Amino acid sequence: MKIIFLSDLCKRTGSVDICLPRAVLALVALAVGALSLTAWLGFEVGQRTGNHQLVDDEVIELRQLLRAERRTIAGAKAEQRAHLDALALRIADLQAHLMRLDALGGRLVEVGKLDDDEFDFAADPPLGGLDTPASSESVSAAELSAELLRIDALLEDRERKLLTLEQMLMTRDLMAEVTPSGKPVKKGWLSSTFGRRTDPFNGKKSYHRGVDFAGKPGADIIAVASGVVVRAERAAGYGNFVEIRHADGYSTLYAHNKKNLVSAGEVVNKGQTIALLGSTGRSSGPHVHFEVHRDGKIVNPKRFVR
Repeated sequence: MKIIFLSDLCKRTGSVDICLPRAVLALVALAVGALSLTAWLGFEVGQRTGNHQLVDDEVIELRQLLRAERRTIAGAKAEQRAHLDALALRIADLQAHLMRLDALGGRLVEVGKLDDDEFDFAADPPLGGLDTPASSESVSAAELSAELLRIDALLEDRERKLLTLEQMLMTRDLMAEVTPSGKPVKKGWLSSTFGRRTDPFNGKKSYHRGVDFAGKPGADIIAVASGVVVRAERAAGYGNFVEIRHADGYSTLYAHNKKNLVSAGEVVNKGQTIALLGSTGRSSGPHVHFEVHRDGKIVNPKRFVR
């Protein structure tokens, strides 16, 4: 096949001989190349689009994981704050226990008349010991919680025991306050004992129901225990006398007084002046006749006086 062409630029004419089979092959090759290029371009575009989709999926998954981790961390922080708040409350309870024990210890030192320097509850206890290598192992939260519980139980046990001891000391002091003890005069001397003796007026044997303390007229007569005045009057033999009722069935009587200073129904304290020493009634001189009764029966005042 011959193709004739004209060129206006060069004012020339020419011709090309083309073999038809070769031309067909060239066109086919060109079409195949175009199709191949199109397929390759489509593959590349598809590949890139698929990769971009995979990247987007991975990013979404990572974001979801990050959000989940943030929620986990926030929950852990909230739980940690709750544990710290509980620990702070426990420490506050222990501090309150210690304050109560310090106050109770101070009262016991005062009631028991102990040495303040030796039993100073406000000061830290002295400690000591040999140096040992420090351990790198820290105390776990469970161990710390168990130790706090143990200390709390220990403090409660000590508080109960100290309260019991305080009650015993208070009871002891109360019994000492209301149980007759000591002499009925601040100054004076024992002039007659309890029991059988020679009567100073008729010289015959008689039974003396109490003890006598001689002293200066007008001297103070004091109650040997706290109680309630049941009688403050004058009677034959006793003269002016005062009778006081105490705890545990005890009562005391003070006779031959120059003057009674208390009245029936009045509450008196141990050591309080209740009368003035005199010589009224059946008396040979200024003294106080002192009797002790328990449940209505005469008791030898000797052991109370001592």
